[in-house]
Amino acid sequence: MAVNLDKEAYYRRIKRLYSNWKKAEDEFGKVDAIVVSVGVDEEIVYAKSTAIQTWLFGYELTDTIMVFCDTKIIFLASKKKVDFLKQVAITKGNENANGVPPITLLTREKNESNKGNFDKMIEAVRGSKEGKTVGVFSKDKFPGEYMKSWNDTLSAEGLAKVDISAVVAYTMAVKEDGELGLMKKAAAITSEVYSKFFKERVMEIVDADEKVRHSKLAESVEKAIEDKKYLGGADPSTVEMCYPPIIQSGGNYSLKFSVVSDKNHMHFGAITCAMGIRYKSYCSNLVRTLMVDPPQDMQDNYNFLLQVEEELLKQLKHGVKISDAYNAVLEYVKKEKADLVSKLTKNLGFAMGIEFREGSLVLNAKNQYKLKKGMVLSISLGFADLVNKEAKKEEQKKYALFIGDTIQINEEEPAMILTPVKKKIKNVGIFLKNDDEEDEEEDGDDAEELLGKGARSAALLADRTRNEMTAEEKRRAHQKELASNLNEEAKRRLTEQKGEQQIQKARKSNVSYKNVSQMPRERDIREMKIFIDKKYETVVMPVFGIATPFHIATIKNISMSVEGDYTYLRINFYVPGSSLGRQEGNIFPNPDATFVKEITYRASNLKAPGDTSVPSTNLQNAFRIIKEVQKRYKTREAEEKEKEGIVKQDSLVINLNRSNPKLKDLYIRPNIAQKRMQGSLEAHTNGFRFTSVRGDKVDILYNNIKHAIFQPCDGEMIIVLHFHLKNAIMFGKRRHTDVQFYTEVGEITTDLGKHQHMHDRDDLYAEQMEREMRHKLKSAFKNFIEKVETLTKEELEFEVPFRDLGFQGAPYRSTCLLQPTSGSLVNVTEWPPFVVTLDEVELVHFERVQFHLKNFDVVIVYKDYNKKVTMINAVPVNSLDPIKEWLNSCDIKYTEGVQSLNWTKIMKTIVDDPEGFFEQGGWSFLDPESEGSGAEADSESEMEDETFNPSADEDAEEEEDSDEDYDSETEDSDYSASVGSEEESGKDWDELEEEARKADRESHYEDDVDTTNASKKRKVRPSAPPPSKKKRRS
Repeated sequence: MAVNLDKEAYYRRIKRLYSNWKKAEDEFGKVDAIVVSVGVDEEIVYAKSTAIQTWLFGYELTDTIMVFCDTKIIFLASKKKVDFLKQVAITKGNENANGVPPITLLTREKNESNKGNFDKMIEAVRGSKEGKTVGVFSKDKFPGEYMKSWNDTLSAEGLAKVDISAVVAYTMAVKEDGELGLMKKAAAITSEVYSKFFKERVMEIVDADEKVRHSKLAESVEKAIEDKKYLGGADPSTVEMCYPPIIQSGGNYSLKFSVVSDKNHMHFGAITCAMGIRYKSYCSNLVRTLMVDPPQDMQDNYNFLLQVEEELLKQLKHGVKISDAYNAVLEYVKKEKADLVSKLTKNLGFAMGIEFREGSLVLNAKNQYKLKKGMVLSISLGFADLVNKEAKKEEQKKYALFIGDTIQINEEEPAMILTPVKKKIKNVGIFLKNDDEEDEEEDGDDAEELLGKGARSAALLADRTRNEMTAEEKRRAHQKELASNLNEEAKRRLTEQKGEQQIQKARKSNVSYKNVSQMPRERDIREMKIFIDKKYETVVMPVFGIATPFHIATIKNISMSVEGDYTYLRINFYVPGSSLGRQEGNIFPNPDATFVKEITYRASNLKAPGDTSVPSTNLQNAFRIIKEVQKRYKTREAEEKEKEGIVKQDSLVINLNRSNPKLKDLYIRPNIAQKRMQGSLEAHTNGFRFTSVRGDKVDILYNNIKHAIFQPCDGEMIIVLHFHLKNAIMFGKRRHTDVQFYTEVGEITTDLGKHQHMHDRDDLYAEQMEREMRHKLKSAFKNFIEKVETLTKEELEFEVPFRDLGFQGAPYRSTCLLQPTSGSLVNVTEWPPFVVTLDEVELVHFERVQFHLKNFDVVIVYKDYNKKVTMINAVPVNSLDPIKEWLNSCDIKYTEGVQSLNWTKIMKTIVDDPEGFFEQGGWSFLDPESEGSGAEADSESEMEDETFNPSADEDAEEEEDSDEDYDSETEDSDYSASVGSEEESGKDWDELEEEARKADRESHYEDDVDTTNASKKRKVRPSAPPPSKKKRRS
């Protein structure tokens, strides 16, 4: 046989088996020899006999009998299998056996009864210890004449049989590192198939409202494992299902792994899915429940089930009795929700390895075995027969919740999950649109059935229009609700913050010398020359014949000039009234003191007889040295200023485990040094550590990360992990609140001089390589993220930008793609990065929203009014509606206007007098549609006048426009009222045009075209006289 056998693994494992046998614990103490016989049966998937063969040799050997005696081991097999087993049987004096008995190989004769071989084995059994009892796996019964004749021989000898399944299972349950690696790979493949195929498929089914049978969906999952893209690079021939996937919904649930998916159609309620994938003979398992529009009661029960699993993971540690862990979880359920105890599954999982379910190591109240480090379990817990009180249909009334994971037992820490598929309610809940809209759709469908084919399209169009109007109205209603809450919330917050005023920091007083003894005794000082004391950063100057020290911090600037025979040195000092710099202010420790503003010294350029040097040399040297000392001082001050306000971080706790999540060959932004350097990012117990190839280290703690963002390489030239921090950290002598790690996935520059041909083989090959590289990098980053989220128990969650919701804009100098995530609005591919936390946003205002303009600006106002507003310029106007929809779904108030506002002045006004601002209507001045009083409208115009001072003509035009708007809107309402029920049977072009114009006005797209159209309409269809503005507002 050309197949290799892992000798080292065989000797390690056979030695473990024999050492446990010699301890003579439990059933091992009752047997004199162990007999393992394997026949041929295609229907048997899991058997202890085949499992022990796979464990020892890495392969199943059919029609093979193994006899383990006290002093020898006998294998009876066919000639090919004997050749394979010779790899461990024939060794020089069995030196590698490490005390394990020698192996005797017997070749099976096909034509004979094998009586001679059987006799030799029976003789060996008789010679082992007392030779009376044999250990067997009593559940394993293989068919065929060969196995029958061997079993008859054993029975004829009168040997007592003892079932040793449990003790052998316990021996094999603790996995070696190689086995753990295979099980982790199996768990990773299961997670990939579930996330990328099954979950996506269910979403498609729900979205398209398809009718799919459970059994068909299970078959499609089985077919998916033949596709390499779901296997994380594994060879499909090494991958198989542990059992057919079990999908259940619609009130029929059995929370076991022995059931099969029925032929009922999938019901959009609680959908349980159990699947397990076997990789190179090692099993894994995963159970999840997807919920479509779950009611609050179902969500609460599901969240409680997650807490129960968390409690179970805490209990499962090395040395803990299985029954104790089970009872602790049961007590937890009794204490928290006693009514769910009867609904809980009878066991909470089982040990897993080569066999999917180890019957002797089930997590229940009776099992006395202790858990050991390195065991791998499949935990599965659920609540069955739960009642949905809000159910209307029969299949909705009963539901079940079922979750499960593959886990590894650790020494002291809680068990580690190997299937890191997210299971929080936001990850498994599928939330559809409101019931009202569904009812409307149902009504529409009924109407369509009643109508003839010719009228269907018209009815459908009318129905769609009605639905779209409803969605817009809902958005408006929601925005009104947000507006009323906004002012109340802001007023309350400002009241609480009242009195917490920022204390302006006084400028640090720099003292040159604390006492006279520190003054230098240099010759230059005695000779009334300028002397620079570098140690104390002080310039000692003669003033009225007295050596006077000035600290370098007091000197603003110096200049030197040569005029004729003299050199002049002019020194300017900082004094009250002179600017110290943009941020420092003009605060002095003692502003009432007398200050020197400037001093000018003059020295001759002519050398007098007897002098060693020209007198002006002193001024020239002073100029040069003062410049040097000033530069050094300013650099140090800048560094200290960077460090100001830096919150001291905890120390990083290094995890010495080699299996830490790690990404190599990454670049860091901003750079640590002048040139960019590669390095590796590793996740430890409480934070990340980036180590560059040069040895520089940057630590980022999990508790200091506000947003962790993963930007995939889809449509980008780099793949990025970005961390937006709560408190700034220092590296490269600067403070940073944004740190990112990235790698390039393609050529960022293109050689334009190269002749390119569409069928150029090199180019096609390069494109293919780039595609493969992108896929490989994406998988590596996703794997790293999943491991980190598991390590932190999902306390740190990575946000992935929604590219579909992205829009172009220029937050800085260049235009980039801004993409929303679940909690922020970001662009992390350009530098500097742009990250806005949605929880910190008070409202969003759109400026320059007009028909004739192709783009508009977005202003983000923060809840902290002292924080400068964020501007995003040049957003395309076709992005306006999608942005509104997104903001509305995030419960963020938005407003819009045609002008640009002076936000610096507005925010200063609010901060100076918040009470006055809210008394005048607060933020309603931004919203032309607000239902405020006349005073609010006045305050709005005052604010705009004060800020921009538009001309009187423009004001008059705006008033005319607004009057016309009120008039025409009233006409619309009057006319629509007169039409009455005619709307039901479809609308003519005039009405549709009227509605479109009205919708445009409501969105505040006002221009001259509108005004012209409005006047034309008045000529065509006169109506009642327009009401006054007062009536309009009531």
